[in-house]
Amino acid sequence: MTLKLDACVAQHQGDRHEQQDRLALVAHTRVPGSALALVADGMGGHTGGALAAEQVVHTVSTNFQRWGSHEDPRKMLEESFAEAHGMIKTTRFLNEKDPHSTGVALMLQPGGRQCIWAHCGDSRLYAFRGLHLRMRTIDHSYVEHLVQIGKITEDEAETHPNRNILLTSLGGNEAPKVDFGGVSDVQPGDSFLLCSDGLWGYFDDVELGALITTGTAREVSNTLIRLARARGEGKGDNISLALLKFG
Repeated sequence: MTLKLDACVAQHQGDRHEQQDRLALVAHTRVPGSALALVADGMGGHTGGALAAEQVVHTVSTNFQRWGSHEDPRKMLEESFAEAHGMIKTTRFLNEKDPHSTGVALMLQPGGRQCIWAHCGDSRLYAFRGLHLRMRTIDHSYVEHLVQIGKITEDEAETHPNRNILLTSLGGNEAPKVDFGGVSDVQPGDSFLLCSDGLWGYFDDVELGALITTGTAREVSNTLIRLARARGEGKGDNISLALLKFG
């Protein structure tokens, strides 16, 4: 059975003065059936955040197009994140700015049944089967660390005053922590959502799963942005998402 991919990327500046998120959704020019989705969130409060996010998207997308089907996709993503980290640090020294970025990337393998992802920071990837959540990435944040060690609950994390503090990022002083995952059994009805915290901060997993099934990728993306904007009540962050639905 051949899978059909319905995909969309969408953004909104929110109530910020600048759009510091960057994103991409590209098909491989030489490897049929392979595609890349990517979201990068330039760190709020750091000058040059937009440049950092742009560097992540440019580096990973460029290396993806150079990738060959005989090569290890995880190694490509790992090296791309490391390269982006180094380039952002170089930009900081040259421009006397302090740029940082998160990053989450999903790479679809030829044939459409396998995919691999990588992430650093608190931009997330959700994997749904129908309306049920299969998994989501675990944020590299102080609050998520407290949840994982049992100090606070997930409900308490939603209103914690330090919820925006990250433990790692691309462009920081320390080598970034990058986590990987993947699935080898993509089926009709599966969906993958990549997004910045300007989106996921307004939804729980159950609601996201229910909304994912309500229409096409474009329709769902428009609904998610509309709801996030309304719930931001005039204080919303940049919003970026990439949605891939398989049928």
